[in-house]
Amino acid sequence: MTFRQKNVARFSNTPNTKQKCDLRGNAYYFMTLFEAEEKENRRKAEPLAVRMRPQILEEFIGQDHFLGEGKLLRRLLQADRLGSVIFHGPPGTGKTTLAYILARSSRSTFRQLSAVSDGVKQLREILAEAENRLSTQQQKTLLFIDEIHRFNKAQQDVLLPEVENGVVILVGATTENPFFTINNALISRSRIFQFEPLTTEQIKILLVRSATDRERGLGKYPIHLHENALDFLAEICDGDARRAISALEIGVLSSEERPIEFTRELASESVQKKAIAYDRNGDSHYDTISALIKSIRGSDPDAAIYWLAKMLVGGEDVRFLARRLVILSSEDVGNADPAALPLAVATAQACEMIGLPECQLNLAQTVIYLACAPKSNSATNAIYEAKHDVQEGRLIPVPRHLRDSHYKGSQTLGHVGYQYAHDFENGIVAQDYLGIDKEYYRPTSRGFETEIAKRLEVIKTILHQPEQ
Repeated sequence: MTFRQKNVARFSNTPNTKQKCDLRGNAYYFMTLFEAEEKENRRKAEPLAVRMRPQILEEFIGQDHFLGEGKLLRRLLQADRLGSVIFHGPPGTGKTTLAYILARSSRSTFRQLSAVSDGVKQLREILAEAENRLSTQQQKTLLFIDEIHRFNKAQQDVLLPEVENGVVILVGATTENPFFTINNALISRSRIFQFEPLTTEQIKILLVRSATDRERGLGKYPIHLHENALDFLAEICDGDARRAISALEIGVLSSEERPIEFTRELASESVQKKAIAYDRNGDSHYDTISALIKSIRGSDPDAAIYWLAKMLVGGEDVRFLARRLVILSSEDVGNADPAALPLAVATAQACEMIGLPECQLNLAQTVIYLACAPKSNSATNAIYEAKHDVQEGRLIPVPRHLRDSHYKGSQTLGHVGYQYAHDFENGIVAQDYLGIDKEYYRPTSRGFETEIAKRLEVIKTILHQPEQ
């Protein structure tokens, strides 16, 4: 006898079931009761962050840049033209929640897979089921795939026909840059929506909602939420709503006093230290080094030192950091401060010599110096412009008087006429060194380049005099 049959036999003699239906009906009836009870038990065990997920679009907080009034995703929903989408962004910003809401708003059957635990077999089963549902019931299926970047190319390719034919509405969620981790074919058939961390004000709205909601939240508890505790959680969670709400739940449920005074101290004790979201080989690596370089280029030492700290805490290779600073010292500071390059080179040598943790001091000193230094990219522009001319075929023959004349017969070839600059006043002589009138280096009026510009003006006056 099966488990289901045993339960049918156990309950078949109760008055209610005899009145309701036959033996087969009893099995269906009682299994439905069990399922309802199990569902309620699971709901009670759900974390607060899960219970408080918005149920409708109007409850959703954040991502106004694509979900606000008149924005693309909202317009697609209003026009009933929702197609496959990829949600890209950090944890706790609402990717999974919005997928549920989209299924409800588009009147679609919601199915979910995890790219971490599910494979092609489960994927094919859901796609076949979706095709049958569409054919027989005209019911759309929204397939939510969490961590979709973990599917390999073959697994992603399985999705292509059904996505292209509209059998399923794909909603893929990923914390990685989809342009690096998802097939181009799938990208081309989907719209990309980038989720941003929630603001502190948005986090505070969610915290208050979670603390006061009596049906799904903590509203049955007498809670006095201190404003500085809300501010602390909203700041410390780094835009991650799930982390903030979890800290609220821990603080409330672990407090024995009544009413519950949710103070900043209690908030601090309840929040867990967040692991640094930094992958030395992933998207975070490139985004953070980009932020560091742009902060130095923009002359903001405070921002630059923060991004340096994030990379150091995340375990970034100090050699990589030192190399980038050496490059930046010429690319962005250049001759506006000629001391920048030797300082960066010295820092790279110091990192090799002493290593971590002490070399972080050398890196910090150099980052701050470079951020505060006057900036010039004139040298960078000069070499790129000259290379462009060469690559485009604008080749200039070496003037005869500049060609090598150290071998017998060079004079016969016309390699004559070169004038030795040191023989002239100021070490400069009127002489053509390029063969055409072309200016590549254009110094700025910042830092030491102001001096270079003045000297260059004198030099050009002499160079352009009639040759002696």
